[in-house]
Amino acid sequence: MARTVLFHELGGPEVMRLEDVEAGEPGPGEVRIRVDAIGLNRAEVLFRTGHYIEPVRRFPARLGSEAAGVIEAVGEGVTGFTPGQPVSTVPAFSQNDNGVYAERAIVPASAVVSRPEGLGAVEGAAVWMPYVTAYGALVEVGGMRPGDTVVLNAASSSVGLAAIHVAERVGATPIALTRTAAKKEALLKEGAAEVIVTGSEDAVERVLAATGGRGAEFVFDAVAGPGVRDLARVVAADGTLLVYGALSGEPTPYPAIELGMPAVNMRTYTMLETARQPERMRRAAAFVASGLRSGAFRPVVDRTFELGQIVEAHRYLESNAQIGKIVVTVEH
Repeated sequence: MARTVLFHELGGPEVMRLEDVEAGEPGPGEVRIRVDAIGLNRAEVLFRTGHYIEPVRRFPARLGSEAAGVIEAVGEGVTGFTPGQPVSTVPAFSQNDNGVYAERAIVPASAVVSRPEGLGAVEGAAVWMPYVTAYGALVEVGGMRPGDTVVLNAASSSVGLAAIHVAERVGATPIALTRTAAKKEALLKEGAAEVIVTGSEDAVERVLAATGGRGAEFVFDAVAGPGVRDLARVVAADGTLLVYGALSGEPTPYPAIELGMPAVNMRTYTMLETARQPERMRRAAAFVASGLRSGAFRPVVDRTFELGQIVEAHRYLESNAQIGKIVVTVEH
């Protein structure tokens, strides 16, 4: 049996329960992992509350797609993985089908990457989703190049911090937006070229000033909602507004139509665009592993909780007080 987080109804953190569930055996194309650490993501909050891009199909439901641990067993047809091998999972599957909030988890082998030597379980549960999301959007889809500028909000999130590091590695200039000055110094320390406090500064004016009136080649938007009106104003000619989250919870207008603005290249992005395409994922894994080896990339872990504290961990996740990743550890 394996302690597993389940929820039997939609709702707040309190709907999650830790229950004993049969671990089972991996089927064709699957592996079973002894989970040592779990990376928490906003997607799990949205799934648990019924606001994710896909609904919960059945109860009890599982949660989680990012974890680190050790291969315990491999299913038929799986190559490249052996029992005892340290690995991490990437969010390349539906939480309706698999969940890693557990002592043991069965996941598709296609969603598993070998953990680089020297990268512990906590760190291994904190790097892949942020860096693959940032790389996939800005480099794979966007084609970010040296000399480009990227403006990003929710900058203190794990993806926001990864985007700062990815921009730096490519030779681009990251400009971070934050609502209050509380996280300004931390963002500068992480490599932001400039930090704009949107609660007290005019973000449009500041970005245009920082780019000599050119605007930013990329805007990486985790918030969406009405704020895209201002973000669209700072997109350079032929630039792109990439919307990868919906933290505002409000409808998102299309500025070019609503405001009569010049054409704005605006598209949504999800990590699945990269994680579910083998060639894209191969390039992403190589890029991230290279950055980890060089020290350009590193996991930023705000706080760890134990599996039995999963409710408290989600409450903290929803507080937005963190800088970087929240990781849940699993004792065996």
